[in-house]
Amino acid sequence: MKPQNVCVYCGSSFGEDPVFKREAHAFGAVLAREGVGLVYGGGGIGLMGEVARAALAGGGRVTGIIPSFLNEREIPLNEVTELIVTASMHERKQLMFEKSEAFIAFPGGIGTIEETIEMMTWAQLGRHTHPIIFVNIGGYWDPLITMLDHVIEAGFARSSVHSLYSVVDRVEDILPRIRAVL
Repeated sequence: MKPQNVCVYCGSSFGEDPVFKREAHAFGAVLAREGVGLVYGGGGIGLMGEVARAALAGGGRVTGIIPSFLNEREIPLNEVTELIVTASMHERKQLMFEKSEAFIAFPGGIGTIEETIEMMTWAQLGRHTHPIIFVNIGGYWDPLITMLDHVIEAGFARSSVHSLYSVVDRVEDILPRIRAVL
């Protein structure tokens, strides 16, 4: 089954490796071509802006959700199909959750990690069954995956944590992985 909308968590910068920007752009184009809407953090900079601009350039639907206090820091992309300005990060994350059928983590910083882990926590608590996918470009997420294994080995989580997420290495594998789960 094809999702209507997917949420992409990613950096508000480009990172050091140019492949991150190239792959974010490629995924935005895939979303547009496949008719899948993008829900994202609303910023016009970094990987966030790249995936959104690529989706828009391909004729895709893009919903940006940004808290008002980030308007200057992440510079909203006003060209999106729908721009929602929230009062708080909590409201932003709740709306991103409500509008999405899958959660995709591209390379990013602490915010990307936090948002993705929160979706894993909600899944573990039975709040949703949506796919969560780490896009492991160049092994970017390997340290986090190792940390999750460590948490299990140390007895703080069950091995069922592995069923909460998938890891793909290529942008082309994201939507097929989502379709396999939905």
